[in-house]
Amino acid sequence: MKPSLAKGTRDFTADEVVKRRFIINTLQKNFELFGYQPLETPSFENLSTLTGKYGEEGDRLIFKILNSGDFAAKTNNENWQNKDSQKLTSQISEKALRYDLTVPFARFVAMNHGQLNFPFKRYQIQPVWRADRPQKGRFREFYQCDADVVGSESFWQEVELVQLYLTSFQDLKVPVKLHINNRKILSGLAEFAGIPDKLIDFTVALDKLDKIGKEGVVKEMYQKGISEEAIAKVDFLFNRDLKTGEVLNILKENFADTETGRKGVEDLEFVVQKCKEIGIENQLVFDITLARGLDYYTGAIFEVKAEGVEMGSVGGGGRYDNLTEVFGVKNVPGIGISFGLDRIYLVMEELNLFPQNSGNGVQFLFANYGEKEALEATKVIAKLREKGISAELYPDNAKLKKQFTYAEKKGIPNLVFYGEQEIADGNITFKNLEKGDQQTVPLSEFLN
Repeated sequence: MKPSLAKGTRDFTADEVVKRRFIINTLQKNFELFGYQPLETPSFENLSTLTGKYGEEGDRLIFKILNSGDFAAKTNNENWQNKDSQKLTSQISEKALRYDLTVPFARFVAMNHGQLNFPFKRYQIQPVWRADRPQKGRFREFYQCDADVVGSESFWQEVELVQLYLTSFQDLKVPVKLHINNRKILSGLAEFAGIPDKLIDFTVALDKLDKIGKEGVVKEMYQKGISEEAIAKVDFLFNRDLKTGEVLNILKENFADTETGRKGVEDLEFVVQKCKEIGIENQLVFDITLARGLDYYTGAIFEVKAEGVEMGSVGGGGRYDNLTEVFGVKNVPGIGISFGLDRIYLVMEELNLFPQNSGNGVQFLFANYGEKEALEATKVIAKLREKGISAELYPDNAKLKKQFTYAEKKGIPNLVFYGEQEIADGNITFKNLEKGDQQTVPLSEFLN
């Protein structure tokens, strides 16, 4: 059978792994710089832990794991005959691969809240899985790099996370705009339009404005039972030419009798004003159509978009003040952001932003002249490695041309000749394959 990859997954070559590590190391440095501590959770959770947290669309994308053993024997015969997949799922699957890192984090907090020091700040860099349709920048297995803080309602957390986002992308040299909105504003809009019971349908459709345009959003709203009259009330949302101040004034006018909406505007204005006062408002964009299609957000919502490249968002997050309640623990407010490692990688590749030295780290390849010379070369290689210099010995006593080719293909800049004559004279010869320079120096000088 011809081997193949599962759809939406990838192998990573050495060069790709090194570049991905460069991104991860940059993010990890900043997470810790901002006071976040590392955490890891299992790759799979109880299915009941994940379902009902991501909305109807999200629940469909959860990868379920079949129960071990004869799972079919334990199913209800009627459900099996009727092929009732919804009822069968709970009978044949008790576990699922994690869909994101936030819900497992909330589960961790709920299980350990008595031992945690609040506010509790953690970062997490691990893979997640979604049964999505694979496309450019969207995979079924991908890494998330999250930073969350729970136990504080202070809006200074929002300001800090804005800083964390912008600092990290600045270090990666990725030009971005950070889009911000508030879920309370969207709730206020649904209330103003007379469709509070359709809030989720309203926000999920609105969030697709950039992808499917006004016509597509309106069509989806109709399909979800949102009336023409309700859509007309929020028609100003589709005017992308309105400036931030103009939109906020319209909202304040519309929210005269809507307390939730008014509170959302106040919360948003605090964050925007503080970012302005510390000089970072230029990269901040108030985007009233930003909804992020997850049910658990309750306040600020963020989405980061790279400039100069068609890629969608490279990060996102928001406030979720009641997420741990579903696990029986109340009054644990939280807010978090996520960096999309895979999309950041693609953006950096497209914009040629990876530093030259992020590639292969082997500096010296020692040519193999036979068993005696190989032993002496291995001793020198050990001394180089003690100094933190990457070096290796070609394993076979092959023709020099073959050893040259190996070094060139692997991107090793220096080929070292340590043959019988060099060993006898106490010298070492090495050739820089990029410049073509070759020199012979005493071994002691080479090692120093």
